[in-house]
Amino acid sequence: MIRIGLLSDTHGYFDPGIAGHFKECHEIWHAGDIGDQEVIDRLSRIAPVVAVHGNIDGYPLRSAFPSSHRHFREGVDIWMTHIGGYPGNYDARVKTEISENPPDLFITGHSHILKVMPDKKHGLLHMNPGAAGRFGLHKVRTILRFEIASGKIDHVDVIELGSRYAG
Repeated sequence: MIRIGLLSDTHGYFDPGIAGHFKECHEIWHAGDIGDQEVIDRLSRIAPVVAVHGNIDGYPLRSAFPSSHRHFREGVDIWMTHIGGYPGNYDARVKTEISENPPDLFITGHSHILKVMPDKKHGLLHMNPGAAGRFGLHKVRTILRFEIASGKIDHVDVIELGSRYAG
C-alpha cells in the first residue's frame, strides 16, 4: 500500500497546512503549474515528489520535470499531465492515447476545478485536485490524498485548505 498526496496549481504558493495533511504520505504528486522551485523543495521535505510542469512554469521547472509522466504504483497504471481535460472532454494532446492505451488513473491540473470521476467508456478514474495556490478563479484551495493497494485506488480524501484569499 502506498499513500499519495496530490496537488496542482500552486503557482509558487505553499500553504503551510499541506505538511500536516501529507505527513503520512509515501509520495507527493504535483500535477503542474508549480510556479517556484521552493514549492518542490518544501514538498520534498515531507515525502519524495513526482511532478510534471505546467503551462506557467518557466525553463528551470520545465527542464527538471516532464510535461507528462506515466508510471506504475502498486499495480495501477498512472498518467499525469497538466493539461488533459476530463472524461467526455479530453484535450486533443491526450485523446488518442486515452482511447488506444488508457491508464487506470488519469491525473490532470490546469482547470483549478476539483474533480474525481470515473470514465466508464475508457475504464479509468480521473482526478484533478483543483488548485492549492492563490491565483485563479477558484474560491477554495483544494488537495487530494488517497491510497493505492493491490491494483485499487481507495480512501480518497478531499481536503480544503481554505479560501483562495486566506493564508
